[in-house]
Amino acid sequence: MTHRVLLDVDTGVDDALAILFAVAHPDIELLGITCVAGNTSLPNVVANTLKVLDAAGAPPIPVAGGAVRPLIEPLRSSHVHGEDGLGDLGLAPSTRPVDPRHAVDLARDLILASDGPVTLVALAPQTNLALLLRQYPEVAQNLERIVFMGGSASGGNATAVAEFNVWHDPEAAAIVLDSGVPAFMYGLDVFNQVTIDESDAARLTQGSSVSGRLAGALLSFQMADPETAPESDADAAAADAADGAAESPWGGHIGDAGALCALVDPGALTIERHPVRVELAGFARGQTIVDRRRRSGEDAVHGIHSSVPAIDIALDVDVDRFARLFLDTIARLP
Repeated sequence: MTHRVLLDVDTGVDDALAILFAVAHPDIELLGITCVAGNTSLPNVVANTLKVLDAAGAPPIPVAGGAVRPLIEPLRSSHVHGEDGLGDLGLAPSTRPVDPRHAVDLARDLILASDGPVTLVALAPQTNLALLLRQYPEVAQNLERIVFMGGSASGGNATAVAEFNVWHDPEAAAIVLDSGVPAFMYGLDVFNQVTIDESDAARLTQGSSVSGRLAGALLSFQMADPETAPESDADAAAADAADGAAESPWGGHIGDAGALCALVDPGALTIERHPVRVELAGFARGQTIVDRRRRSGEDAVHGIHSSVPAIDIALDVDVDRFARLFLDTIARLP
């Protein structure tokens, strides 16, 4: 089955892995890529996206820049992807052209011009999506669904309860969930589970494939944590000695690429359908509240229950199956 896909990205390390996967997988027809500020600034996102397409040996694919900040809040880029948002790997600048249209206009044109329904895969804060659905609501008629990496049915990472992409622009996420377009949430519950063995990443890094070496480097990148990161090599050695550890723990997360694995192999997931709303105020701002109750509660009894749309949610994953799918797909690239 061919999936006509429009990607919306804030290309950091894990978006880059997802772009490689999307270019390589035979069941994905990548129509275009729209960029939004999130992991890093919009200029970095656009530049990073073009560099990854180069590494993948991708054909001409339209790429456009979109929102430079959330709908309401200021831009608060993530600290974990390095100064350039792409692990500071030093990739050469791309000569690929940037589409002159705004991302929202490119998305509209591609969706309406498609000869079949389009799946919009959002791997970033959903600012571009919210603007698209508000400015051009007619696109909904040619959207099969929205698959988004974001949210959580458990805890958060940006805050104790909120996942970064939703937390970064919760108003946008709320608009998308309330739009009536069918949605699928690939959240932290599964995002944090899927990793590649360090030996597999090393084989990629040491291989002859340009894209494979990039994938290996991205998988091997250690996400920064300024709250706990040692200030010097001496501090790092002291921390290792104190912890009884000789080296940093292996990460190897495929990250956003998991949302595309979910698109082509949903059978590897445990999926449930539940109402989801986005909290817009207070300490829980940005939390995706997943109502997993099997019967009505006191809110319904006392007339304070509000209707909330139900969406499909990934709650568990066959890690080995997704890891093999990712590796087999990346192996198709030059």
